[in-house]
Amino acid sequence: MIELEELCKNLKKDFSQKNKDSTKPHYWSENDILDDKIVKAFVIIIRTRGCSWAHRSGCSMCGYFNDSLWEKVSDADLMKQFDYAMKGYSKQKFVKIFTSGSFLDEKEISPNVRKEILSKLSETTEKISIESRPEYVNDNTLKEVKKINDLKEFEIGVGLETASDYIRKNCLNKGFTFEDYKTAAGKLKKYDFGLKTYVLIKPPFLTEKESIEDAIQTVDSIKKITNIISFNPTNVQNNTVVNYLWKKKQFRPAWLFSIVEILKESKKIAGKIRLKCDVVGGGSIRGAHNCEFCDSKFLAAISEFSLLQDQDVFANLGCDCKEKWLDQLDIEDLGFGSLTNMYE
Repeated sequence: MIELEELCKNLKKDFSQKNKDSTKPHYWSENDILDDKIVKAFVIIIRTRGCSWAHRSGCSMCGYFNDSLWEKVSDADLMKQFDYAMKGYSKQKFVKIFTSGSFLDEKEISPNVRKEILSKLSETTEKISIESRPEYVNDNTLKEVKKINDLKEFEIGVGLETASDYIRKNCLNKGFTFEDYKTAAGKLKKYDFGLKTYVLIKPPFLTEKESIEDAIQTVDSIKKITNIISFNPTNVQNNTVVNYLWKKKQFRPAWLFSIVEILKESKKIAGKIRLKCDVVGGGSIRGAHNCEFCDSKFLAAISEFSLLQDQDVFANLGCDCKEKWLDQLDIEDLGFGSLTNMYE
């Protein structure tokens, strides 16, 4: 939709990056799964020029460009960032590399830098995970990656968000189709690379009930395509359409009750496929939340499920605010846009 594309673009019109240090990335360790065991994974966020799609217009909910440098970064500075992060590396067997865009986009990461980073990591890691939009998943790039010595398990995360082309175009402005995603998935399978698919919970312009149904339907559509499904509940990020709507009280992040419902139903559908959910900003007014009395319990259970895949972690969850969630599911269709913040 042209109007949504223009709005995404215009909301970045006055954006300028305050932190222009192109030599220091963000990095940390977190729990994840490798070979069915809980391990520490090392995460590196390399600061690049940012997502090329964001430069053109961008996705309606994504504000990760706020953390990018928004201008060309030299190969030398990109390697300085990597070397800086590696000072905190403790030879974890699982490493994730993110760029707030696409690691396979040569406007962000040149082939030489990509090869050097992956080659160095392959010396000590067993699994490397990166992210990319489908258009950068091509034979030439995948062949180059495949040639890297000692590269054991390689995973690419793709932000599909929804199996619905209508929602992806008219609510999210993603700039690609479900068919594009399936084509990229086929190429990854050809080279024996893993696919992690990101599914969005609560896109803008959808009711709570619609977002629950869409997430579950998406899982059913991709269960034979992907290796891992990672749910991302929408959080309110600056300079985005979601932020614009939220300030006008026309968007509320998902209820944690909704996330639990999606995870439980999706596990029945997905079977052995690993499901994950990272609730960024969870428990805050800008992130998925219920109420102050139960948020922490729900967030802990969601994190535990992501590691253990055990639905029993949700067995004893409950709170008086559940009635408010149920009320919203029942009556939100009657007043679209007016009930989003009825229970803050």
